Amino acid sequence: MAAIAGTLAVLATSPAQAQRPDAGPWIDTWSASPQPVWESDFFLPVGIPRSLRNQTVRQVARISLGGSRMRVELSNQYGKQPLVIGAAHVALAGEQGAIGPGSDRTLTFGGNPSATVPPGAPIVSDPVDLAAAPLGSVAVSLFLPEVTPATTWHGDAVQTAFISGEGDFTGAAEFKPAQTVLSRMFLSGIAVDAAPDARAVVTFGDSITDGNSSTPDANRRWPDILAERLNKAGAKVAVVNEGISGARVLRDRMGDNALARFDRDVLSHPRADTVVLMMGINDIGWPGTVFVPKGEPAPAAEAVIAGYEQLIARAHGHGMRIIGATLTPFEDTFRGTPMFGYYDEAKEAKRQAINAWIRTGGAFDGVIDFDAVLRDPKNPKHILAEFDPGDHLHPNDAGYKAMAESVDLGLLGVGR
Repeated sequence: MAAIAGTLAVLATSPAQAQRPDAGPWIDTWSASPQPVWESDFFLPVGIPRSLRNQTVRQVARISLGGSRMRVELSNQYGKQPLVIGAAHVALAGEQGAIGPGSDRTLTFGGNPSATVPPGAPIVSDPVDLAAAPLGSVAVSLFLPEVTPATTWHGDAVQTAFISGEGDFTGAAEFKPAQTVLSRMFLSGIAVDAAPDARAVVTFGDSITDGNSSTPDANRRWPDILAERLNKAGAKVAVVNEGISGARVLRDRMGDNALARFDRDVLSHPRADTVVLMMGINDIGWPGTVFVPKGEPAPAAEAVIAGYEQLIARAHGHGMRIIGATLTPFEDTFRGTPMFGYYDEAKEAKRQAINAWIRTGGAFDGVIDFDAVLRDPKNPKHILAEFDPGDHLHPNDAGYKAMAESVDLGLLGVGR
């Protein structure tokens, strides 16, 4: 891994040069990109209630940077009607949905303990005094008093959310759920106060950034482990994960395409000076499978690269550096399942062409070669067996750890 890390490209600018103006003391320490709940014509199950009424949802998130004060962001991005929040609380998370003694805080919105969020809008809570350590876990509880369609979510949370029976349990020390799900509902961000020199790195990608196939509730996604490394190094750098499982550069389906959501999910983060882009494998793999409508054209490698060039230009236009991560091996992906067909030799040729451009095109401010980390030296088209959970596409916990440990922190401006 040290040899791989040594091959990473050198940044064109330093974080101090590229850092964007901030919006006061706040920095985003955790995020989950909102998605629309897909319609019944998409074959994957949703796995959450289609609507809630007179129920409480408690969700746990592990932050990257700590602070003494906190704000919470909720989203009604894809709602068709106002989202009514009857009550909202934040606390330090305990085990199995419980909260830490004495840590419960009521959230307010413009001084009010309840809020109505218009369709298409986010809402940010008032600041609350709640000290949380770096890499600490917090619990956000929302009471939804009215019939609330679950229109805005984050599907692949790899984290348990607890849904109550009837009633407001936002301040309950223990939480006895009527149902649990592995998705986010309406919760989109957490910010903390931070030192003036704190900054953020945004990881912008698909299911491999989202942590698909990692152990639920264990925080084993590669951005999680990167946050641990940065914390151990004493760096005041938040890691904001904006991965969406199924994300594509050029088209929607399991979330808005990268070009459409770049402003919201990357450029909007205060004090974010770097984005790591790892996306494109679904643009390559989805055509010709049950993931897309019949007849949807397959993009050429050049079209995906053109999408990258647009993202690079927009990042640079906002004073951000953008690091390109190579696309990882995917031979035999989903073999033996209805999703088989994701891989073929023509698609592999596109991956190789895109990776060659990422490595040698010179457009990115740096390169992380995740392909070199995960590929089998005896068959570079295939993920190493020790990193393969069985679908031949996503890494397992060990694979995500290897990815995170391969990142030269100097590429992120740490230790220079």
